[in-house]
Amino acid sequence: IDDLAEVDYSLNSLPAVFRQFIDLDLKGIVYPAGNYTGSPYVAAPFTIPDQSDSMLYLAFSEYFFQTSSFAYYTAGAFNITIAEETCSYFNISTEIFGSIIPEVAKYSVTPYPVMLKLMATEIPIISLEQDSFTVEIQGSMEVFAVLPDSTTQSLFTMNIAANTSLALNIFDQKLVGSLCLNRLQFSLAHSNVGYFEISLLENILSYILQTEVIPSANGK
Repeated sequence: IDDLAEVDYSLNSLPAVFRQFIDLDLKGIVYPAGNYTGSPYVAAPFTIPDQSDSMLYLAFSEYFFQTSSFAYYTAGAFNITIAEETCSYFNISTEIFGSIIPEVAKYSVTPYPVMLKLMATEIPIISLEQDSFTVEIQGSMEVFAVLPDSTTQSLFTMNIAANTSLALNIFDQKLVGSLCLNRLQFSLAHSNVGYFEISLLENILSYILQTEVIPSANGK
């Protein structure tokens, strides 16, 4: 597929040949590149609806997407560093954080650019629905101040839990996807600037993610 993942699409069985169609049962297992370890998931059988008004039908099982998630998670594809240049472009700095969180303002009197490190802490869970599929993501985001000598100082780390839905439709002979963030929850995992209410970060996260962040009843 790419430098991170490979797919085994060999046949599970001999092709079934009928008068009007040929049925091919392919494996569809995705592995981390060069690492053909067993998958933690079990493939469930499924059938394609009996239709005959199109020349070709393709069906992808939930197992295919689950092994894809496992492969890319194992390869570290969900670990992302947002460099200070990108943060500076969006005007995100310790000054912005300090305007919302007094503890950051006290800790970093001089404004510094920041760097963000995001990572998935668990394998993202992909579930197929009737007209879409959902993705459950457990991760963390660590915020660093970039000092004048190019070294970094960790400010705080947050745990993040997100649920998103992706609907696919064919429009004007093109496959079009629409992404919706259903839920976003976060909590303070560690802080080097002292304890603060995590709800103070709502405005910054909304600004970064360009979406609405709704805290849970317990303030996480």
